[in-house]
Amino acid sequence: MSTWQTVEWAAYLLSTVAFVAGLHLMNAPATARRGNVVSGAGMSLAVAVTAVHLGRASTITATGVVVLVAGALTGAGVGLYAARHVAMTAMPQLVSVFNAVGGGAAAMVAVNEFAGHGAALPVNGAVTGAVDVLIGALTFSGSLIAAGKLHGLVPGGPVAVPGGRFLAAASAGCAVGAGGWLVAAPSSAGPLVMLAVSALAFGTLAVLPIGGADMPVVISMLNALTGTAVAMAGFVLSSLPLIVAGALVGASGAILTRLMAVAMHRSVGAILAGGYGSDGAGPVLAGGPVREVGADDVAMQLAYASSVVIVPGYGLAAAQAQRQAAELGELLRQRGTAVSYAIHPVAGRMPGHMNVLLAEADVPYPQMRELSDGNADLAHADVALVVGANDVTNPAARRPGNAVSGMPILDVDTARSVVVIKRSMGHGYAGIDNPLYHDPRTGMLFADAKQGLTDIIASVRSFVG
Repeated sequence: MSTWQTVEWAAYLLSTVAFVAGLHLMNAPATARRGNVVSGAGMSLAVAVTAVHLGRASTITATGVVVLVAGALTGAGVGLYAARHVAMTAMPQLVSVFNAVGGGAAAMVAVNEFAGHGAALPVNGAVTGAVDVLIGALTFSGSLIAAGKLHGLVPGGPVAVPGGRFLAAASAGCAVGAGGWLVAAPSSAGPLVMLAVSALAFGTLAVLPIGGADMPVVISMLNALTGTAVAMAGFVLSSLPLIVAGALVGASGAILTRLMAVAMHRSVGAILAGGYGSDGAGPVLAGGPVREVGADDVAMQLAYASSVVIVPGYGLAAAQAQRQAAELGELLRQRGTAVSYAIHPVAGRMPGHMNVLLAEADVPYPQMRELSDGNADLAHADVALVVGANDVTNPAARRPGNAVSGMPILDVDTARSVVVIKRSMGHGYAGIDNPLYHDPRTGMLFADAKQGLTDIIASVRSFVG
């Protein structure tokens, strides 16, 4: 092994160590930003070493250099624009688009290898390449459908395709058969095209029947599949950084998928079967009388409370009211009120969505409480302020026989009093009534989350000076 080869492999090893260290740092909110920096540095090192390798080996033409530079600049520009302009409320669909891009790129790596070196591919290369095309293509189409559901371009509820289950099973079987054919005849274009088309069809048909309530789990699952496709591309190219990065994303995504499914008390199989949830815009509930309150009533409760727990939901995210929630919390804290934010694992539309929103609004990390700690705070709270959360606070989860039965919830009804800020009495994604709203201790403030919080802040200031 030459000196350069030693340096090259040492650099690749260092980049993979950076991936592992960065992922570890992302376990805690306080170090997550540093984890992103470390991981990004590792990837930058891997890209730089690969560029030097291509130059030294003289295996790339001038046209190839232009294409690579143009692609890198375009990707960097799109990424920079997205980071600066895409609202946090749109981050779930952006993540889905990134999943699609990752899966599609990984699949194209294998397609290129089959097209250029099919006859020379060994059996193990053909197998990993076929798996790469299968997973990458289905991730590409499935992620685009998920992004469309989240952005409103595709109906958010379950979309029933006539004969959809049969078609999905047929496309999956066709993809597996085409994959086997491709391994046996890696230089043939027919099985490659059949595999790609079948996988694209399966990804589309698999995600369409899944309702909006399951989107956090779907995003995690697609992220895991993207990582697996990248790892397969790494095997095809014999690239250590790609193998390690893909394996880390695939493993962490699979673990997160399982955790999210448990948080919703749903099996991954049931989620994949689809048909659960709605688009969140169903009919008005009719579960009994409610006690409507105004901003002044809520402000008086909060101004003289010793402890307040704020429970954010997707309604807060949709209204971009995270800064108003943070401002209210800080105002109360300055008066000596104990304030915390109880965050359900599936609040929002992607894992960690609500934590990121609150961090963006400078809410201190210690005030963000996960499910068990949040419930402990709620049991001793004077006021639980629910902002745009529905299913994750529904006491019906404690009873059998309904869509949320068994799902761990935030026990807001254990607080001394409850205030819910909500646009209307429309139901959440599960499509069922929420008995919390009819509890005599619950006051309903019907307003947009941002406007409702703004009015409460003004009233609190008027009370306390």
